[in-house]
Amino acid sequence: MIQTVVKRDGRIVGFNEQKIMAAVRKAMLHTDKGEDERLVQQIADRVGFSGKPQMTVEDIQNQVEMELMKSSRKDVARAYISYRNQRSVARKAKTRDVFLEIINVKNNDITRENANMNADTPAGMMMKFSSETTKPFVDDYLLSEESREAVRQNCLHIHDKDYYPTKSLTCCQHPLDHILERGFSAGHGSSRAAKRIETASVLACISLETAQNEMHGGQAIPAFDFYLAPYVRLSFIEELKALEELTGESYTHLYNKEVNDYLKKPLDGLEGEARMMQHAMNKTVARVHQAMEAFIHNMNTIHSRGGNQVVFSSINYGTDTSAEGRCVIRELLNSTYNGVGNGETAIFPIQIWKKKRGVNYLPGEPNHDLYCLACKVTARRFFPNFLNLDATFNQNEAWKADDPKRYMHEVATMGCRTRVFENRYGIKTSVGRGNLSFSTINIVRLAIECMNISDKETRINKFFAKLDNMLDVAARQLNERYEFQKTAMAKQFPLLMRSLWTGAESLSPNETIEKVINQGTLSIGFIGLAECLKALVGAHHGESDEAQQLGLRIVDYMRCRCNEYSETYHHNFSLLATPAEGLSGKFTKTDRKKFGVLEGITDRDYYTNSNHVPVYYKCSARHKAEIEAPYHEMTRAGHIFYVEMDGDATHNPQAIMNVVDMMDHYNMGYGSVNHNRNRCMDCGFENAEANLEVCPQCGSKHLDRLQRITGYLVGTTDRWNSGKLAELKDRVIHETE
Repeated sequence: MIQTVVKRDGRIVGFNEQKIMAAVRKAMLHTDKGEDERLVQQIADRVGFSGKPQMTVEDIQNQVEMELMKSSRKDVARAYISYRNQRSVARKAKTRDVFLEIINVKNNDITRENANMNADTPAGMMMKFSSETTKPFVDDYLLSEESREAVRQNCLHIHDKDYYPTKSLTCCQHPLDHILERGFSAGHGSSRAAKRIETASVLACISLETAQNEMHGGQAIPAFDFYLAPYVRLSFIEELKALEELTGESYTHLYNKEVNDYLKKPLDGLEGEARMMQHAMNKTVARVHQAMEAFIHNMNTIHSRGGNQVVFSSINYGTDTSAEGRCVIRELLNSTYNGVGNGETAIFPIQIWKKKRGVNYLPGEPNHDLYCLACKVTARRFFPNFLNLDATFNQNEAWKADDPKRYMHEVATMGCRTRVFENRYGIKTSVGRGNLSFSTINIVRLAIECMNISDKETRINKFFAKLDNMLDVAARQLNERYEFQKTAMAKQFPLLMRSLWTGAESLSPNETIEKVINQGTLSIGFIGLAECLKALVGAHHGESDEAQQLGLRIVDYMRCRCNEYSETYHHNFSLLATPAEGLSGKFTKTDRKKFGVLEGITDRDYYTNSNHVPVYYKCSARHKAEIEAPYHEMTRAGHIFYVEMDGDATHNPQAIMNVVDMMDHYNMGYGSVNHNRNRCMDCGFENAEANLEVCPQCGSKHLDRLQRITGYLVGTTDRWNSGKLAELKDRVIHETE
């Protein structure tokens, strides 16, 4: 009698005869005689009772075939065998077609699924070959039947499904002080602790790049300024020691002398120790600038994941008010403003300014001058984005202004919008934590399926019933993936599970990561609130108060269910305003094929990103803020507000400040701006001239517009998929005041 089953991925589960019965019924539906419930039960009983205590899935299926062949329903046996063969053939045919498209460097939504990846290079091709063959394996062997069905019905998308078998996690906020103070080993050889700013900069790059190869999402540093500040002072001391060798004097009493700021100044008129101090300071500032310049350059040139993708990196900064921290911030911003290479805008790292009252937001506050500089840099280079630490949901009661490690209690974000802060199983922090995995619900599909119900109240109630069921499916799927992830051994992640993840220092190499993994989050995302509302009440939330109230009700319901799942499964569940890239067109294309072209719903090649007002809807930036702001508090796994600005913002940092003021006024968590930036793809020249057709520097007509795709920048729209290109064309300007 069968008691346990060995699945194809090696997992052992309890025997369930219902799966045999379901498979036989499906085969019967493909015959002329139809179902025979008596025979269904008979086959299940014979296979179950005659089998060994433990059998593989393949052996059980073979046994089902034999029992069907011995029965009077040879037609069912043929249908069952045919179905198994068809699935195998279909998978092979699909794989062949996809491989040919990759080999022929076709520009399509498969090869342009991720705009940050160059799928045309040999390494990029290998990644796509691997990805497209792994996904069917996950469908067949790792997902539950209900998860597979939800995906097949276009109701659920499992992000980074190709990484599922690796048991990798999504992302992490690096506690960089661990790396800088202790050094690390993540392969052959090891890195020593940092002693100067240049080394600290390089180790920051290596930490991000190494962890990127161990995870399927992005990498971030939550307090870049705090972490690098000590190495400014160490470099300053080095310069004083160099002067000691030159002059024969001792300046040890100056090593830790307090300074107000690190600023380059002329030496004219200075004598004695004052001259020595300023000389050392000038040299230190130059070194910090070069270190920041090298950091940005490296993050745009060092490749990870087999050499086909620059590191998807983010850094948070802005709240270190020490002279050394301010020096790091200032020179990072100056380097960003100047650009890389031929003056191009740096794509990575995604830079995030942590805005906080009492620290940097208002005139007279310690870092307000650097906030003004940050707005000037954003006006030219898109970055930094702005994280609002003053939003009610971004505050932490443990934060104290005089705490040298107050950054531990500041929220940090990464990538397009990923946010990790609240924690049921440890301290409330972003540091040393990240997202484990996330899946997105197609709420548009659920709404479309209710459109034929004439009574509005009944229609909406039916939608909520469907939503509730799909939320349950998503939560179970994420929990199943968690159960799979936690079986990974610490040695599979030599940097992450040794130096970065909270609690990882307690793990031995051959120990599973189960006891530390729960510090992370599981996120349920959603896409297309605007189209969902259009299907339910005939208008989206930007154009109708009724729609807005329903939208808030829908998102709040999802948030509340996520809180319930945290209690049910004992994990950190959270709701994500999904930063859809390839998914924005994928969902739409499938829904349009089934339901046809529906005005305001499937009539474009994409669904609107999460809870955003549609990109094509003309409104002021303030109206957009008023509509989108309430959703930020509900979507604790991540969100973003952005404003599309007109023309050249280079000389208009006040416009950036106006956007940050709106974020502050409306209690929004995270935001950014888009504006015009032309880029010559041959020489790298950039400007903001309207309708530029010829590069004034080299005469090339190979021009592109630098654009934000979901929250990060992409150097060329040639790598955008069809859905995001269609969205780009529809984007309208939001008038700012």
